[in-house]
Amino acid sequence: MKLTKNQLADLGILLVLFLSTGWYLWDTWQASTEIYNLIFVLPLAIIILLLCLTTFLGELIFASPGPDLPTERQSGDAEPSIMPTVLLFAGYVLSLPWLGFDVGTFAFVGLFLQLAGEKRWWWVLGYSLAFAFCSALFFSFMLPYPMPLLLLPGGN
Repeated sequence: MKLTKNQLADLGILLVLFLSTGWYLWDTWQASTEIYNLIFVLPLAIIILLLCLTTFLGELIFASPGPDLPTERQSGDAEPSIMPTVLLFAGYVLSLPWLGFDVGTFAFVGLFLQLAGEKRWWWVLGYSLAFAFCSALFFSFMLPYPMPLLLLPGGN
């Protein structure tokens, strides 16, 4: 089976993510085996490692370019720009101390969905609100230190 350049790049990124997650988990475990230090890192690392492994094997075993799918970028095709996403994420991280995790996450997810081309405003609003609310509550209950929250109770 011959893989395309895009498939090889995807597999390379998966491998880097797998190895860096494994290293981070090992490093965290070596620093401390206390439950408060591992309560978030261990389950998340296991999920990431399993997803990487599943995707990697699925790509090797099942994926092959279909007859109607282009396997290489044509010379006239525009290269999608990642810069707006990088700037949006940088703005999100820098604004967290002032906006709080709840409002900052809501704004980031909403703007990212619009940047990705989502046109249904009700979907953008609903998904952003649900994601921000659930993730802020999850992290505020699971982490042993206060989070900067603007609207939800329990922040600092």
